[in-house]
Amino acid sequence: MSTDQTTTGALRGGAGEERLAAAFAEHEGDAALMPYIMGGYPDLTTSREIAKAYVAGGADLVELGVPYSDPLADGPVVHAAGTAALQAGVTVDDVFALGEQLAADVPVVLMTYANIVLRPGVGAFAARLRDSGLSGLIVPDLPIGEESEGVVAALDAAGLAFVPLVAPTTADARVAEVRQAARGFLYAVSVTGTTGERASLGDQFAEVVTRAKTAGAGPGGGSEVPVGLGFGISNGENAAQAAAAGADGVIVGSRLVRAAGDEDPVASVSSVLADLSRGLGR
Repeated sequence: MSTDQTTTGALRGGAGEERLAAAFAEHEGDAALMPYIMGGYPDLTTSREIAKAYVAGGADLVELGVPYSDPLADGPVVHAAGTAALQAGVTVDDVFALGEQLAADVPVVLMTYANIVLRPGVGAFAARLRDSGLSGLIVPDLPIGEESEGVVAALDAAGLAFVPLVAPTTADARVAEVRQAARGFLYAVSVTGTTGERASLGDQFAEVVTRAKTAGAGPGGGSEVPVGLGFGISNGENAAQAAAAGADGVIVGSRLVRAAGDEDPVASVSSVLADLSRGLGR
């Protein structure tokens, strides 16, 4: 499938990183909505229907998770969903097929762990991302520095975005280093710990976003990439608070994965997306 044209018409941007930039640019001064989907949960057929619901519900980008046996950054809801998908036989190939389908409508960033990227070789993995029409890659257990240089170089060569994470506990100098490695956007973790819903987060959003954009920068320096805020955002109120705090994107995972496990998954995720969209003034 071409990354610049599909059966539904022209894409919003070009390949990979350019397409992400276009998605964020459409919501400059507001915040792009980036829901997370666990590939193959609760089953492959329903997962495809949930992906369609994301598009219909106003997703600007989608984070697509690969089920993994030892997901260090995932909280209990996402971890359980990944385990269920693995037990049902969902493979990396299945997730790539889902991503290719979804990428016809919105930019897709794959979220996986280093072993899955390194096993086939970083060049081969980057080529597969590109050939599937995906736009970027998140690898939470890949340290930024010498360990990530080969992955970043391979993605750069393929025109794809490398999306690193920074946490509230990340030192200012380290934030600046990670920000320099970011392509497409920088993923700012709103809380310390793994993914999951939290009751109240608004008070700390501004500090987290500001640090992600400016920590460690010299006078007049700062972020040259958008900042997406995630971990714990679960409703329209949280989404509105994130946008008001200056986040360029709002990333929602555990709440949507929990909805995907309901009796009527498509209706449940659609309801959550509607609430998030209202929070963002859509």
